[in-house]
Amino acid sequence: MVFDIIRDNINNIKVDSIIVQKNRANPSLYTEENLRKMGINERQIKSVMYVKEKGKITNKEYQELSLDISRITATRDLKKLVEKNIFKIIGKGKRDLHYILMRQK
Repeated sequence: MVFDIIRDNINNIKVDSIIVQKNRANPSLYTEENLRKMGINERQIKSVMYVKEKGKITNKEYQELSLDISRITATRDLKKLVEKNIFKIIGKGKRDLHYILMRQK
Protein backbone atom coordinates (compact mmCIF):
# COMPACT_ATOMS: atom_id res chain seq x y z
CA MET A 1 0.00 0.00 0.00
CA VAL A 2 2.75 2.46 0.88
CA PHE A 3 4.53 1.55 -2.35
CA ASP A 4 1.37 2.26 -4.36
CA ILE A 5 1.12 5.77 -2.88
CA ILE A 6 4.79 6.45 -3.61
CA ARG A 7 4.47 5.10 -7.18
CA ASP A 8 1.39 7.28 -7.84
CA ASN A 9 3.14 10.39 -6.55
CA ILE A 10 6.24 9.70 -8.67
CA ASN A 11 4.09 9.21 -11.78
CA ASN A 12 2.31 12.52 -11.13
CA ILE A 13 5.62 14.33 -10.79
CA LYS A 14 6.92 12.81 -14.04
CA VAL A 15 3.77 13.74 -15.95
CA ASP A 16 3.83 17.35 -14.68
CA SER A 17 7.51 17.62 -15.55
CA ILE A 18 6.97 16.32 -19.09
CA ILE A 19 4.09 18.75 -19.71
CA VAL A 20 6.15 21.73 -18.49
CA GLN A 21 9.15 20.69 -20.59
CA LYS A 22 6.98 20.20 -23.68
CA ASN A 23 5.47 23.69 -23.36
CA ARG A 24 8.91 25.26 -23.01
CA ALA A 25 10.35 23.31 -25.91
CA ASN A 26 7.69 24.36 -28.44
CA PRO A 27 7.56 28.11 -28.88
CA SER A 28 5.40 29.28 -31.75
CA LEU A 29 7.08 28.49 -35.04
CA TYR A 30 5.09 31.18 -36.75
CA THR A 31 6.62 34.36 -35.36
CA GLU A 32 7.92 36.91 -37.85
CA GLU A 33 11.47 36.35 -36.57
CA ASN A 34 11.32 32.57 -37.02
CA LEU A 35 9.76 32.90 -40.46
CA ARG A 36 12.55 35.26 -41.58
CA LYS A 37 15.11 32.70 -40.41
CA MET A 38 13.35 30.14 -42.62
CA GLY A 39 13.89 32.35 -45.69
CA ILE A 40 10.28 33.50 -46.01
CA ASN A 41 9.71 36.79 -47.88
CA GLU A 42 7.70 39.69 -46.45
CA ARG A 43 4.57 38.87 -48.49
CA GLN A 44 4.64 35.31 -47.20
CA ILE A 45 5.17 36.46 -43.61
CA LYS A 46 2.18 38.77 -43.97
CA SER A 47 0.10 35.84 -45.21
CA VAL A 48 1.12 33.63 -42.27
CA MET A 49 0.10 36.38 -39.84
CA TYR A 50 -3.21 36.69 -41.74
CA VAL A 51 -3.87 32.93 -41.47
CA LYS A 52 -2.98 32.98 -37.75
CA GLU A 53 -5.74 35.58 -37.32
CA LYS A 54 -8.34 34.42 -39.87
CA GLY A 55 -7.71 30.67 -40.02
CA LYS A 56 -7.26 30.36 -43.80
CA ILE A 57 -6.30 32.22 -46.96
CA THR A 58 -7.11 31.83 -50.67
CA ASN A 59 -4.95 32.79 -53.63
CA LYS A 60 -7.24 35.76 -54.29
CA GLU A 61 -6.96 36.94 -50.66
CA TYR A 62 -3.18 36.58 -50.90
CA GLN A 63 -3.15 38.77 -54.02
CA GLU A 64 -5.27 41.42 -52.28
CA LEU A 65 -3.11 41.26 -49.14
CA SER A 66 0.11 41.60 -51.14
CA LEU A 67 -1.11 44.28 -53.62
CA ASP A 68 0.05 44.33 -57.20
CA ILE A 69 1.13 40.73 -57.58
CA SER A 70 -0.11 38.34 -60.22
CA ARG A 71 -2.02 35.14 -59.64
CA ILE A 72 1.05 33.19 -60.78
CA THR A 73 3.32 34.93 -58.22
CA ALA A 74 0.74 34.34 -55.49
CA THR A 75 0.57 30.67 -56.44
CA ARG A 76 4.37 30.38 -56.34
CA ASP A 77 4.58 32.08 -52.94
CA LEU A 78 1.85 29.89 -51.48
CA LYS A 79 3.43 26.76 -52.97
CA LYS A 80 6.73 27.58 -51.24
CA LEU A 81 4.89 27.89 -47.93
CA VAL A 82 3.41 24.44 -48.53
CA GLU A 83 6.85 23.03 -49.43
CA LYS A 84 8.28 24.46 -46.20
CA ASN A 85 5.46 22.75 -44.26
CA ILE A 86 4.02 26.04 -43.04
CA PHE A 87 0.75 25.84 -44.98
CA LYS A 88 -1.40 22.89 -45.91
CA ILE A 89 -3.69 22.91 -48.97
CA ILE A 90 -7.37 22.25 -48.34
CA GLY A 91 -10.03 21.73 -51.01
CA LYS A 92 -9.93 21.04 -54.73
CA GLY A 93 -10.11 23.15 -57.85
CA LYS A 94 -9.75 26.90 -58.09
CA ARG A 95 -12.87 27.97 -56.22
CA ASP A 96 -12.60 25.70 -53.19
CA LEU A 97 -8.81 25.79 -52.70
CA HIS A 98 -7.48 27.50 -49.58
CA TYR A 99 -4.48 27.29 -47.30
CA ILE A 100 -4.30 26.71 -43.55
CA LEU A 101 -1.42 26.49 -41.09
CA MET A 102 0.11 23.09 -40.52
CA ARG A 103 -0.42 21.89 -36.98
CA GLN A 104 2.46 22.47 -34.64
CA LYS A 105 3.96 19.44 -32.96
